[in-house]
Amino acid sequence: MGKHSPATRGPSQRSLRVGELVRHALADMLSRGEIRDDVLESHVVTIPEVRMSPDMRLATAYVMPLGGKDVGPVLEALERNRRFIKGEIAHRINLRYAPDIRFRRDETFEEASRIEALLRSEKVRRDLDKPRQSKDADHEDRDPPANEGED
Repeated sequence: MGKHSPATRGPSQRSLRVGELVRHALADMLSRGEIRDDVLESHVVTIPEVRMSPDMRLATAYVMPLGGKDVGPVLEALERNRRFIKGEIAHRINLRYAPDIRFRRDETFEEASRIEALLRSEKVRRDLDKPRQSKDADHEDRDPPANEGED
């Protein structure tokens, strides 16, 4: 493997920065009602993340309507307006190429809820308590550390 193996690296700083610019532009368009669509006008849509491809030609926007309801219709509305959105982003962000945009459902909230439920489960709580009890026992057997440098 080469010095800069893509398998070990995450997104570049530029990719992260451009993704954030696209996210802000898209969120701004949605919050100002610039995308004329009945579905989008009747929902508050959050854009928690936009990921850029390494060549900056594809932006994947993760979207979620507030409350998590009507995700399908919102995604369809965004797809219907994709050309307009791409053109607006091209005007707002100074890039060599305007990225194609695809919209995906944001699942981070569901994943966080699933992990939280797992952490609250009795089995995990029992496993977490075991090491703590054995560590407490280890600390009781040791002598307190001697302070060096005291006269």
